[in-house]
Amino acid sequence: MLSNRRSFCLLEILLVTICAGIGFTVEAQTLTPAPSPAVSPAAKKPSLESDFFKNILHDQKAIWTSPMHLRAKDARWLVPLGLGAAALIATDQQTGDEIAESDKPLHASRIISYAGSSYGTGAIAAGFYLLGRATHDDRARETGLLAGEALIDSAIVATSIKAITQRTRPTGGRSRSDFFDGGSSFPSGHSIQAWTLATVIANEYHDKPAVQIAAYGIASAVSVARFTGRNHYLSDVLIGSAMGYGIGRYVYRTHHRKATGSGGSEEEESAVHSRRWPAIAPDYNRRAREYGVAMSWGF
Repeated sequence: MLSNRRSFCLLEILLVTICAGIGFTVEAQTLTPAPSPAVSPAAKKPSLESDFFKNILHDQKAIWTSPMHLRAKDARWLVPLGLGAAALIATDQQTGDEIAESDKPLHASRIISYAGSSYGTGAIAAGFYLLGRATHDDRARETGLLAGEALIDSAIVATSIKAITQRTRPTGGRSRSDFFDGGSSFPSGHSIQAWTLATVIANEYHDKPAVQIAAYGIASAVSVARFTGRNHYLSDVLIGSAMGYGIGRYVYRTHHRKATGSGGSEEEESAVHSRRWPAIAPDYNRRAREYGVAMSWGF
């Protein structure tokens, strides 16, 4: 009977985790911020630095209350994720035992995992911020600030859920993969940190596909390494990655300042994007009675 009760508790926690990890991802994609009232040039908006800790408090409120704001159409995200996570949990011990039969990926997995550690992700966020301040690059500066904010958010969420679920890690002996047994396996902290950082960077540099591919590629490698390195189960990695993506996207969509770029304004940034498409305008000369259309394309 105890195992059945634990199974029911596990399903409840899983649903809450999915809602908390993905609910605000859907919200960030479907909801648009309310237009801010017009302000005079003298009344400047507070800087991201001054609002840093206040924004974290707002983020935590939004994250933990996000299940209350889910809608029926959000099922297209939650149902596949929930079914996938449930299937992985049911087979975690088997897949974990199979990967443990080989020692070859251990060394490489440990090296790759460093990129998702608190030290690694924190150093990258700090590097963006310091480089942005030194070179007056507003986009790099904002990337560092939002990444740092999102990483703190994800660390709070991951630590809280780990304390609730207490899942034993793959090296936990006979009680491996068990929940409520004093472990700290669910969800994967490295995965949530790596995906949080990658999502902020990818959204900030949305006009640079190479940066996006590199960011998400490294995050994916870290997630896989946590499984092949025998640190986590596949379900730990899946939920951690999904939550990291959700937190990173939420922080960016909520606190991103419009006028960003490499020292440029919003108009300059939009001008760069407009180069991909030709500019078409009417062209006429009354005296010569010539009428037509002029098209220009900047490279």
